[in-house]
Amino acid sequence: MDILALHNSLNTYLLLGALLFGFGIYGMLRNRTFIGMLISAELVLAGASVNFMAFNRFLAPDPTVGQIFALFIMGLAAAEAAIALSIIIAVYRNFKSIDTDDVAELEG
Repeated sequence: MDILALHNSLNTYLLLGALLFGFGIYGMLRNRTFIGMLISAELVLAGASVNFMAFNRFLAPDPTVGQIFALFIMGLAAAEAAIALSIIIAVYRNFKSIDTDDVAELEG
């Protein structure tokens, strides 16, 4: 198979997006620290963006729809990262740890 044919295939991009999404979900379930979970959430959003851009490139009649969705996801990821980092800093100041097991026993 020619490398250019592989590069111009919808299935290649969908597979890449699914791999990013799968690695992100696995990381969310497997990581024990908040920073690891934040990075995994970014992988999930990146996988979704790759899928939107792939469908935009190969199937959409209007070429701007997938790009707008991808830009919206990037803005959402930036806001999520800022809020999550502020929460992580507040948790670290109170518990002196960012391990999720230490924070699991919150009283309220």
